[in-house]
Amino acid sequence: MTTNVAPKDGMPRGVNRWMSPQEVCDELRIPKQTFYQWRARHVAPPAYRFGKLLRIDRAEFEEWLTNHAEHFSSS
Repeated sequence: MTTNVAPKDGMPRGVNRWMSPQEVCDELRIPKQTFYQWRARHVAPPAYRFGKLLRIDRAEFEEWLTNHAEHFSSS
């Protein structure tokens, strides 16, 4: 049974806090192998292990994206 309760951290309803590596790859449109190569090089978004599951916090993923954006100058 799923409840439709608004999360406390301000995320919109329907947005899960925890993302799987596959969800990250789907969102970035990258192969799963690339994600795991980034993890080996310590450049991937922070991840947490819950038993056998690896999960990425959506807020930290969004922050990671912002920090890795290229900024172009108009000059």
